[in-house]
Amino acid sequence: MNDYNRLIVALDVNDPGRALELVDILKDTAGMFKVGMELFYSAGSKVVEDIKDRGCSVFLDLKLHDIPNTVARASRVLTAIRPDIINVHAFGGPEMMREAALAVREEAHRLAISPPLVIAVTILTSINREIMNRLGIGGNVEEQVVRLATMVKDCGLDGVVASPKEVGPIRKACGENFVIITPGVRPAGADTGDQKRVMTPSGAVLAGATYVVVGRPITASADPLQAASKILGQIKGCVI
Repeated sequence: MNDYNRLIVALDVNDPGRALELVDILKDTAGMFKVGMELFYSAGSKVVEDIKDRGCSVFLDLKLHDIPNTVARASRVLTAIRPDIINVHAFGGPEMMREAALAVREEAHRLAISPPLVIAVTILTSINREIMNRLGIGGNVEEQVVRLATMVKDCGLDGVVASPKEVGPIRKACGENFVIITPGVRPAGADTGDQKRVMTPSGAVLAGATYVVVGRPITASADPLQAASKILGQIKGCVI
């Protein structure tokens, strides 16, 4: 994987016109674009189709979390709009994750398309140990994330979303072929916003991240292309 393909730009906007404008600006710089709840709920599946029509890859970040049957059926619907990655929440449990992965692969086979990667969110990057413990989850964040990542792998999923702070331990526990997507990535000196567990782009890649997700430092910049290029410069030459 080259440096270009490691960068996922988060399109955290609710205007599909602005989202596609950003894609047109950045499509030769970013390897993939993340469509999250805000954009998907405002624009629907068409925005995914429009991004794909521009020759770009899509990480559809909806964090599915419900009973197994509901998530499996939703996963089939999402597979049909042909994102490259979809995700569920690991706290939905092993049965939900297995059903989602099976549904995606069956639907992709039925449609004669390549299945999207199915990954699971572990613990959000906005949560630290204090918040986690207030939620009744004991231990420290790293222990819980690695435990969840191991469960995700055992359920047959392709990887996880996790803070760059936990990438090294996940890589050690789950192996080299396990996909690790890291939000909470901020260029040196950038505002961390609501993120609690952050790291620079180069630090995340050197720790073993497969992909790094960057949103506001690029999309809210006066010059998104320049901002994205600077981030690529920070990860240039980094290898897992």
